[in-house]
Amino acid sequence: MLDIKFVRENPEIVKQNIRNKFQDQKLPLVDQALELDKENREIKQEVQALRAERNNAAKTIGSLMKQGKKEEAEEMKKKTTETGERIDALSAREREVEEELLKVMMVIPNIIDPSVPIGKMIRKMWK
Repeated sequence: MLDIKFVRENPEIVKQNIRNKFQDQKLPLVDQALELDKENREIKQEVQALRAERNNAAKTIGSLMKQGKKEEAEEMKKKTTETGERIDALSAREREVEEELLKVMMVIPNIIDPSVPIGKMIRKMWK
């Protein structure tokens, strides 16, 4: 299986390799893999940002409670809960995208060795 980083950096090489293997029906898989990879990376970034936001909110809630500002702390808790729910939803989608990406990547053929001649192999039946 190819590394997604290689596919991301060399989509045309991967597509040409597919053409060289005469498997043109697999060409759309490269673009699909790139789209899934992009979505996966975006989800990861958003989850990371939300977790940082939630951690900061937790610290803020602690200091508000110490100051006796319970109403503000409760409001922050509600926002933190919503953030947690969003993280859970994104994490579920992330798992789906990663699974789908893996399935696509397993169908994309490996790069053929440069020493292999390009062309359809004709087999002769010996009688």
